[in-house]
Amino acid sequence: MDVEEVARRRDLRQSHLIFSIDPKGCEDVDDTLSVRQLSNGNLELGVHIADVSYFVKPNSLTDLEAKARATTVYLADRRYDMLPGILSADLCSLIGGVDRYAVSVLWELGNNYEVKDVWFGRTVIRSAYKMFYEAAQALHDGKDVIEDIPELQGLDKSTVQIKLKELHWCIDKLMDIARHLKSQRESGGAVQLEGVEVQVQLGDKKEIEDLIPKQPLEIHETIAECMIFANHWVAKKISQTFPSYALLRHHPLPHQEHFDNLVHCAKAKGFSIDTSSNKNLAESLDRCIDHRDPDFNKILRTLATYAMSNALYFSTGSLSRDQYYHYGLALDRYTHFTSPIRRYADVIVHRLLMASISNGDQSEMLGNKELQDLCEHINVKNRASQYVQRASQELFQSLYFKDKDPDTHESCTVDAVIFGLRANGVLVFIPRYGMKGAVYLRDTKGLVVDTHGETPQWIAGSLVKGDYAVTVTTIHGTTKYNLFDHITVRISVSSSHAHSQRLRFNLVDNKPHQIYQSEDEQTTNQLPVRTNIVQEVRKEAENQMASSENNEDELGSNFSELKLKYGQTNENISMYSLLQQLREMGLEEDML
Repeated sequence: MDVEEVARRRDLRQSHLIFSIDPKGCEDVDDTLSVRQLSNGNLELGVHIADVSYFVKPNSLTDLEAKARATTVYLADRRYDMLPGILSADLCSLIGGVDRYAVSVLWELGNNYEVKDVWFGRTVIRSAYKMFYEAAQALHDGKDVIEDIPELQGLDKSTVQIKLKELHWCIDKLMDIARHLKSQRESGGAVQLEGVEVQVQLGDKKEIEDLIPKQPLEIHETIAECMIFANHWVAKKISQTFPSYALLRHHPLPHQEHFDNLVHCAKAKGFSIDTSSNKNLAESLDRCIDHRDPDFNKILRTLATYAMSNALYFSTGSLSRDQYYHYGLALDRYTHFTSPIRRYADVIVHRLLMASISNGDQSEMLGNKELQDLCEHINVKNRASQYVQRASQELFQSLYFKDKDPDTHESCTVDAVIFGLRANGVLVFIPRYGMKGAVYLRDTKGLVVDTHGETPQWIAGSLVKGDYAVTVTTIHGTTKYNLFDHITVRISVSSSHAHSQRLRFNLVDNKPHQIYQSEDEQTTNQLPVRTNIVQEVRKEAENQMASSENNEDELGSNFSELKLKYGQTNENISMYSLLQQLREMGLEEDML
């Protein structure tokens, strides 16, 4: 480290216990935290962010490339960094036990966690611990985590206990502060939305071993609240100093008609949703609790997420002040400051913050028009990044199920919750994998699925779509599929020559799937009876293939190769098949 640069900064290496809490495998550590008791009895909360702007100078080649990329793109099995690896994973990354440059925000908090004072500035820090979320949560819960914290290895027992006690106090205090911060935002109308993040677990050879839903922990919310708090205060600082060209992030009010599906679905269970304001929406969602079905509230919050507008970056000189508001977080000012290694907007915010706390040269600051153009570029890049991340997730989901026999592999038969009704089926959400899609109850021939036997059968009948249920009637009886009913579906991969492989959900039973109720029940309950309809179709296809092969043998050993090269279009990709695939795609598009 440069001696002169260190002298210009506030040195926190000896005075503060600083640590990071990140997902497993994280290399680009943007943020670290600290909390300590001051001599006057107050608390000091610190958020310390990698000082990327020190290494990436305006209009340098690195800066120009980072601006063009705008964001790091995370795919299921890899990532494409915004910054070179030497910066993102080394020089800028706040890894444990190494001196690093940081930009810090330090708050002095009173007895009720009210802000007494705030300080912004450049610092020198040394992170004492690099922890994973699971280890931090386990430490808070009083579990043994010595093996999960590398920095404690090789120390004598007494030293370990002293350090653990100190770290335990810090995490507990952080959680307490975060609870207070969250309650403040929620009292102001913050909306707690829902989304299922599914991680792809890869083996040593990059093969897909499992799809694992991310388990929500309180420590996740703790870190998120601290980052939101820092972003909010930095937004206030830079917008006060540069009222005409500060980079902020706003979340516009959603269009009321976008809530129609949410309101309709809640009414199916006897609940009402007030969407007149974010506060009323949040309170309504909190009341929508079905103690018999914990997925009900989660799905409603997911539907609320679908109704939201996209949050966007903007220059303060381009919008009126009443449009600065962040609807979801219920904050009057908000920006992104805490992830400059992976977001270019944060780099700009760091430069604005440094300019706002010093009287240095501001000739390289962007004006309102230039900044607004940059914001629009970043918004486009962020949207593209979200699309490709979603496509990557869907691709790996298809690859996971591709080589699994849907009739025999237990991971293919799952519980699903109905959250939408269509003229020929229902839309379902699968909690196990965080997937959503269509389940058809009527096919192109007009046959409907009947579940009165041991296995579903496609027979003549009628399907009627009502306000809150789809009713299927056959000679065997009537079956109702109500909103938020749990049904059992089987996941398979549908191949197509027109588009990429996609997942199909086929009805197995109109009752819930029991295998995932609890670990004890999983070990004692037998798997539900599996439908043989797919097996029959496959058997028929195999018979036809065998018959075809016999005919080909009479025409020569290389007939198959010649037919593939010069023959007519396969019957599976006829015009009828193409139109049918487009029709099926249309059903799923209605859901999005």
